[in-house]
Amino acid sequence: MEENNPIHNEEGKRPPSTDDSPQQDAQLNTPSTDEPIAEVEQPITYNPQPVTEQDMEVHHHAHDPAAPHHKKNWKSYFWEFLMLFLAVFCGFLAEYQLEHVIENSREKQFIKSYIEDLKTDTASINRNLAYQKSRKEQLDSMMKFLETQTIKGNESEFYYLGRVLIRTRRFQPSDRTITQLKNSGALRLIRNEQAADSIISYQKLVETILGNISDERDERRDVDPLMSLIFDPYVFDKMLDDNNIIHKPAGSPPLRSYDASLHKDLAYRIHQLKGSNRILDTRLTQLREKAAGIISFLQKAYHLE
Repeated sequence: MEENNPIHNEEGKRPPSTDDSPQQDAQLNTPSTDEPIAEVEQPITYNPQPVTEQDMEVHHHAHDPAAPHHKKNWKSYFWEFLMLFLAVFCGFLAEYQLEHVIENSREKQFIKSYIEDLKTDTASINRNLAYQKSRKEQLDSMMKFLETQTIKGNESEFYYLGRVLIRTRRFQPSDRTITQLKNSGALRLIRNEQAADSIISYQKLVETILGNISDERDERRDVDPLMSLIFDPYVFDKMLDDNNIIHKPAGSPPLRSYDASLHKDLAYRIHQLKGSNRILDTRLTQLREKAAGIISFLQKAYHLE
């Protein structure tokens, strides 16, 4: 048999009331005056929505063939090419103009320096021409003594002529500018064709004269063996002072030899020296005239007057 045990409600638990009267609702909805009821914050829930491909911002690169782009026509390409070409061409013109200005300035400086060299050469040429004139007189006098055999009684004069015979005054051109032009390859900077031709022509004549001077030196060296046979070296030594200046010997000291055959050999050497003297005199005169003409031309051509 089933036992009918009484059903006991748990402590603190009451069965829900079935009284739906307005009085009961009022009591339930009226807050207690003994303890305030705290307002309970409701939690905020966030429901992320899935991001679709349509919502994503897509950045298309210019090189992406799938990206939409505006198709350029031939005019757009033409103008882009034209602007690029003009930019490069203008840069080239600016660089060329700057280089042109620099080279013009260098050319003018070289011309100024070369003119100064020509002026220095002119002064040196004038001194050398005066020496060549004096030397010609000395050679003529010595040749006359040997030809007429009038040396005896005039030994002092003949000794003096013999001692100065082996000396010379060299012409040394000023070549600092032309050497710089050649070594640096800057001769191309002389754009004036007539100026360049004048410079080259002048330098060729200078080289010819230097060759003549070298020949004359060899001819003087050929005289030395005869000089030692004809002249007394002790007399020569006394003719020099402390400043290396030659003076005529006192009295009439005798020669070492009066042999006519040796004198003729000496006369032949003097004849050769006279030829070199004439050549140098002629070509140095030409060089002086050429230098004067080039100076005048360059000053006008480069507005240096």
